[in-house]
Amino acid sequence: MTLLQEFKAFAMRGNVVDLAVGVIVGGAFGKIVDSVVGDLIMPIIAWIMGGKLDFSGMFLVLGNVPPGTAMTLDALRKAQVPVFAYGSFITILVNFIILAFIIFIMVKQLIRLKRAEPPAPPPPTPEEVLLLREIRDSLKK
Repeated sequence: MTLLQEFKAFAMRGNVVDLAVGVIVGGAFGKIVDSVVGDLIMPIIAWIMGGKLDFSGMFLVLGNVPPGTAMTLDALRKAQVPVFAYGSFITILVNFIILAFIIFIMVKQLIRLKRAEPPAPPPPTPEEVLLLREIRDSLKK
């Protein structure tokens, strides 16, 4: 078997294809979560806190800033100034917590739906078995 044939056999297994679909859907789902956090949740948190709250703009400058460089994260990175961008980490952490919570709710609902299906009733006992039981019981007496 050639290397190409082995790769084709590997790639066409059900698990690999399912994993690929999961990765693609997960990537798209991650973009949705980014939008939910950035466009829906963070503005509400900022409104509750009474002002503009943008974690992505929070950073500490760790080096010398060249004269004329704006004190924004993008400008500092373009000027190759070392920055400790903890705000980006906070945003990604909030994204992860929301994503983990959504997945938790989804798995919990799937488990609940699986439990909600009533078990099939046992099939009725065949008449021959009932008769054999009666004979057995009568012989015991």
